[in-house]
Amino acid sequence: MSKAKKRIFALAVPAALAVILAAQFNPDEISRDRDWEEFLSKAEMTVEKQMTGPGAVTNPYKMLLEMDGRKRFAAWKNPQGRMGGAMEGWMWEIAAYRLDRWLGLNMVPVTIERRFRENRGSLQLWVEGTFPYLEIMEGRTKMPGGMKGVLLNRQVYLQRAFDDLIYNEDRHANNILITDDWRMILIDHSRSFRTSKASLTTLLYNPKSRTHPGTISALPSAFVEKLKALTPEIVRTIVESYLTKKEIEAVMVRRDLILKEIDRLIALNGKAQVLY
Repeated sequence: MSKAKKRIFALAVPAALAVILAAQFNPDEISRDRDWEEFLSKAEMTVEKQMTGPGAVTNPYKMLLEMDGRKRFAAWKNPQGRMGGAMEGWMWEIAAYRLDRWLGLNMVPVTIERRFRENRGSLQLWVEGTFPYLEIMEGRTKMPGGMKGVLLNRQVYLQRAFDDLIYNEDRHANNILITDDWRMILIDHSRSFRTSKASLTTLLYNPKSRTHPGTISALPSAFVEKLKALTPEIVRTIVESYLTKKEIEAVMVRRDLILKEIDRLIALNGKAQVLY
């Protein structure tokens, strides 16, 4: 369907999604994570194209991977250091994927480390059949009535909570992807895991922010419990060498800020309105 035309979906939201109320890869897809990780690490890899231009600061490569008759696209990148006025790091792509899975959000595509032309970098499975959230914001894509209001808001709150935790400064409506069955997928995390003073004192998403205005008004109880259980040792085990000690400490500080904000919201609006 042409992007120039408005997508109009007449079908109702899938019943399973209505129950889960959490935009994510589904359990069947998650069960194949290890298989996809192996595929990404071993498949023959050739360049499909390199993405350049204003919207591709890190100049990632779209790769074609082939193994045992199976073909899939993936994105490879290896930014390191200051690019386009901001610090970039390919290792943060891998850390974001691993942390996403441990938290049970399941919103980040499978991502591993793989060398290309002798350079280390991140390789992320390409998710087919998606369109950017920007299309919804601009009115080019029409959503089914069942996805409006609470359902859509809860997906956005999950995205904000995750970006608050990893302090992803580069989140925008073009790297939030929506599947044709209305699940939210998050890509581009090479500007995450900041350790600046600002990243340790205020949540990235807050009503006063000029760049990331918003809140985390309602979250799944299971996700909040996972946050509470998070420790520096657990983070280190999850991310291995892809985060420094300072970056892990910053994650824990932001974890505490998120939990403090949740407590504030519960005191203000009641537990039933904040946790589900």
